[in-house]
Amino acid sequence: MQNNSSPQPNWLRSYYFTRAAFSLTWIAAAILSGGQSGPAAFLLVIYPLWDAAANLVDARVNGGLKANPSQALNVVVSTITTLAVVIALGKNSYAVLAVFGAWAILSGLLQLSTGVRRWRLYGAQWVMILSGAQSALAGAFMISRSLGTASPTILDIVPYAGFGAFYFLLSSLWLVAAAYRKAQA
Repeated sequence: MQNNSSPQPNWLRSYYFTRAAFSLTWIAAAILSGGQSGPAAFLLVIYPLWDAAANLVDARVNGGLKANPSQALNVVVSTITTLAVVIALGKNSYAVLAVFGAWAILSGLLQLSTGVRRWRLYGAQWVMILSGAQSALAGAFMISRSLGTASPTILDIVPYAGFGAFYFLLSSLWLVAAAYRKAQA
């Protein structure tokens, strides 16, 4: 069990807030890119790369990759996804959306696993568990959309990023409220 004097809740609050801020910035850039291929391609590559880096840093802060197998696997999955997006960009937007869908499913299941593990240690992880499950469902939707006839754009990924931002922000605020309640007790 986590020691109550540990800085861990502070780390998680900052980490979740930073993840939310990145996602909101990414969404704004995606919308403002107007579908231009250069900026959209950059954004599509940077999104899973950021996820890999964020999971790597978080795992290291929480005892290393060996102590956090779901995050270690998420680092690998997100890195491979980054490379797959680069390859898919050379094919078509359907392939890009399918790659994002597969990634959303895998990373969502891994996030769900991390949330369950952290719940036992720190509590207040129900939002991350819900987010992981929603990510997996969103991934299935993206894959089904990639099989459709309408040509996908970066805007098809914006709702996924938006839900991610919402869940990360909610997790951060939940931990702030928990710390406040604890301080008041």
